[in-house]
Amino acid sequence: MTAHILKLHSEPFAAIASGHKTIESRLYDEKRRKIQLGDQIMFINRTNPKQTVTATVVGLLRYATFHDLFSHNDPLKFGGESAEWLERQIDEFYSTADQERYGVLGIEFEHESQ
Repeated sequence: MTAHILKLHSEPFAAIASGHKTIESRLYDEKRRKIQLGDQIMFINRTNPKQTVTATVVGLLRYATFHDLFSHNDPLKFGGESAEWLERQIDEFYSTADQERYGVLGIEFEHESQ
């Protein structure tokens, strides 16, 4: 088992901490290719790094684009209201070119206390 660190803005961090968000979406780049089932992830709030949540990876959802990832899974698990809403949010962070280059990953997790 390997431990990974993912830093998040306050809003998605709060959704994870409250249990409303159970899938984190990222590019499937070199760093994320190392994540395996059973690994631990420590989510850290970027604005308050003392706030952390530790979780265990229970699913890895690989897709070509975020559109595909969000369209084939329940948007509520990503902390969003719809696939379209999630796409607008993720477009602020990742370009279409990066999605084409790396693909995308949905990291499904459970809090350690569950």
